[in-house]
Amino acid sequence: MLKKERYAAFIDYFSNHMPVAETELAYENPFQLLVAVVLSAQCTDKRVNLSTPALFRDFPTPEHLAASNFEELFPYIKSISYPNNKTKHLLGLGKKLVEEFNSEIPSTVDDLIKLPGVGRKTANVITSVVWNQPNMAVDTHVFRVSKRLGLVTQNAKTPLEVEKQLIKNIPKQHIHIAHHWLILHGRYVCLARSPKCQECQITHFCRYFEKNKDQILNNAESKTKPKA
Repeated sequence: MLKKERYAAFIDYFSNHMPVAETELAYENPFQLLVAVVLSAQCTDKRVNLSTPALFRDFPTPEHLAASNFEELFPYIKSISYPNNKTKHLLGLGKKLVEEFNSEIPSTVDDLIKLPGVGRKTANVITSVVWNQPNMAVDTHVFRVSKRLGLVTQNAKTPLEVEKQLIKNIPKQHIHIAHHWLILHGRYVCLARSPKCQECQITHFCRYFEKNKDQILNNAESKTKPKA
């Protein structure tokens, strides 16, 4: 199957089967989303969502973060991965927003990455989710699934290389939601260690399944055979 055909099949399937796809982080405004995405680095959305209600209640604005300190903020996120660094990031982020952006969340990737704790992936998430900009955030799920499906080449070694290939080939109006399609498929079906190929509905255009079909089917058959 040609790459153009894979992309067409990808867009067609998810447009029909997952027309609404959103982040699983809980938030009510751009500021909360920004904080949640910063906290979600190398941490599950579920864990972040357990911590943010109290955090958002007591630190509802950039001004509240800017006026806080490490000892006050740390307990709110101590159960999240890398809490020391993330506490420092949030404190710096609050001050930067207040001092340089009038407490408004920047709407461009270039401005967002000036904030502590905000890299290109986070900036792409914010701009695509809040403003539907055609930006592609590449996390581990997007990186893995896009390669397995054959949407990007195997020699794409960095998130930026994967991002560029996806943006080049996905129609502009679908880029912001395609990010969620890839994440959710990777999170629940195309798992890193044991992809659920037997349950997957898109094996007909998946390069990974094409190359490993016999092994996948043999493994599935061996699991269903009754033991002697």
